Amino acid sequence: LGCRSTMQAARCPTDELSLTNCAVVNEKDLQSGQHVTVKTTPTHKFVFTVKCHHSVVPGTIAFSLPQRKWAGLSIGQEVEVSNYNFDKSKQCVGAMTMEIDFLQKKSTDSNPFDSDKMAGEFIQQFNNQGFTVGQQLVFSFCDKLFGLLVKDIEAMDPSILKGEPASGKKQKIEIGLLVGNSQVIFEKAESSSLNLVGKAKTKEARQTIINPDWNFERMGIGGLDKEFSDIFRRAFASRVFPPDIVEQMGCKHVKGILLYGPPGCGKTLMARQIGKMLNAREPKIVNGPEILNKYVGESEANIRKLFAEAEEEQKRLGANSGLHIIIFDELDAICKQRGTGASSTGVHDTVVNQLLSKIDGVEQLNNILVIGMRTHSGILTVEVWPCDTELKAWKGLPAQKGRLQILNIHTAKMREFNLLSSDVDLSELAAETKNYSGAELEGLVRAAQSTAMNRHIKASTTVEVDMEKAEKLQVHRADFLGSLNNDIKPAFGTNQEDYSSYIMNGIIKWGDPVTRVLDDGELLVQQTKNSDRTPLVSVLLEGPPHSGKTALAAKISEDSQFPFIKICSPDKMIGHSEISKCQAIKKVFDDAYKSQLSCVVVDDIERLLDYVPIGPRFSNLVLQALLVLLKKPPPKGRKLLIIGTTSRKDVLQEMEMLDAFSTTIHIPNISTGEHLVEALELLGSFTDKERATIAQQVKGKRVWIGIKKLLMLIEMSLQMDQEYRVSKFLSLLRDEGA
Repeated sequence: LGCRSTMQAARCPTDELSLTNCAVVNEKDLQSGQHVTVKTTPTHKFVFTVKCHHSVVPGTIAFSLPQRKWAGLSIGQEVEVSNYNFDKSKQCVGAMTMEIDFLQKKSTDSNPFDSDKMAGEFIQQFNNQGFTVGQQLVFSFCDKLFGLLVKDIEAMDPSILKGEPASGKKQKIEIGLLVGNSQVIFEKAESSSLNLVGKAKTKEARQTIINPDWNFERMGIGGLDKEFSDIFRRAFASRVFPPDIVEQMGCKHVKGILLYGPPGCGKTLMARQIGKMLNAREPKIVNGPEILNKYVGESEANIRKLFAEAEEEQKRLGANSGLHIIIFDELDAICKQRGTGASSTGVHDTVVNQLLSKIDGVEQLNNILVIGMRTHSGILTVEVWPCDTELKAWKGLPAQKGRLQILNIHTAKMREFNLLSSDVDLSELAAETKNYSGAELEGLVRAAQSTAMNRHIKASTTVEVDMEKAEKLQVHRADFLGSLNNDIKPAFGTNQEDYSSYIMNGIIKWGDPVTRVLDDGELLVQQTKNSDRTPLVSVLLEGPPHSGKTALAAKISEDSQFPFIKICSPDKMIGHSEISKCQAIKKVFDDAYKSQLSCVVVDDIERLLDYVPIGPRFSNLVLQALLVLLKKPPPKGRKLLIIGTTSRKDVLQEMEMLDAFSTTIHIPNISTGEHLVEALELLGSFTDKERATIAQQVKGKRVWIGIKKLLMLIEMSLQMDQEYRVSKFLSLLRDEGA
């Protein structure tokens, strides 16, 4: 070929040659690897790299369909072809951005494609080829065909080419030559369902989720800073962070928040402010009762309508979908525990099932945030819904080995991208998470991730991510332990706060009687654990009021370290009818049967039975239920320890309940002056001199006082001035008849 020649456009002879992005010629006309300018009209020129093939007729130049589309060529058209030489000091590609999508919309694939491997393969396939902004080509990767469009080309820094440090100057060019150290960046085409992962992809231009005009100082929520910061940390930290870092963590967004508290505590205000704060669509606000409809299936259809828009957008835009907020006011109107509806039709059950399938079903949505509100006694509490937790106990909770496997699965991506700190010991976490279900373990990992992310978010008046630090983000052991203590508690098993409240002052070992009780308790725990002949062990702690029976029962159960510990206490059943009291007691025992090792404390039995000496009166229904449950052995392979407490052994004897317990342990009051002084010394409330004075007064005398009552008298005495404390204490002892 001379300086310029006229050639005829032809069709590319094979599919393989179409994928090379080269114009194909006969070896008599040009050499492989040469670059040419193809002039189609006096004003339109296009640069191609050529490849030789024997099947091309001399005098013709063959183009693939994407090339013909780009250059506006038709078969048989005459074009002017001339040599093109790249100026390697100015025209080497430093970085090239390509828009990518599946070539055929029908052959979509939801699997993630690694953009880093893709970039490496692209440079190998198209090394030393010329590219022009606006050029279209086909690229084969992992047996899939992709359509590419060159969006932007940046020239390589001349300083790098000379082997000097980069000058930092960036020069945009129209035509560039791809070389081995060029950088190729892939950008997903708009509305494409392609799932790209890795660093060789552009940080998607996405709208920030927090409204840019939002100012935290003008929020208008008083006294709820902690609750609001909890919501922000758990629900929004992952949505504020760049999606590629979230992707590397394998982090899932939180899809539900439950606000519950008494009327007027700020639930609705907080939900409204969250809606305003987020740069999302107008929240859909639903009053619970509006969902219900008298016609069968209509209530479920109303739930589906709420999620229809989010569902359609997720199908269309995938990860680029905006956030849809649905606020449920009076959630308890539609969400009752399944199987408890008074109606025989079970209409509530199907509504709850429909709602759960949308939030956490098989085809779950990732572009929704459901904020539920319900009235509840106590303070305002914020809960993140990890998932449907109702049936996890029936499926069986994972053992320690299973928990370790689950934690390994949920932290695999973090380990792959070095986002998990070396101080995180998953074996330690598996040991600490007794009674956690798989979903709660996933929730724990999510909570730790959100705590770590929250460290790199600067939320002063506005919200910004500290990108320099975010690049070095790591999840530490402290993040997991913080989430373990504060965020994620198992729905099944042991409520530590429950039994810790009974022993907040510790156990005062004022003498041998207390030590004997604890030793006997330890023996019964070991018997429950080790004996196959007695899977059911029950013990009654009986003694005078204020002798510390409940505290000792709680201590024995806590020291047992059984996975399931529950205290069945009358204070949880105030106002219950006889039937509902029986159901509540039965539920505690039913839950206990699901665990391998369980301990149930039945506290203050005479109060549970509504016993009063005047009359006398008691609940025969509750008595019969307890008599049955105290004797019922747990299912095969399960062990159960029952600890009862009572101040009226004589009454239980008449009711024939004493025989239902395997053994009885007497809890005595403090009965000697020496024991009283020992208790004072252990409590450490009085000075040595004061204790000596008290010891002198009580020496050799018979006393009779419960440890709980003694503690109360001491605390009353300590409110006096120092010189009157001892006399006040002794006077109180005399008044009590102790």
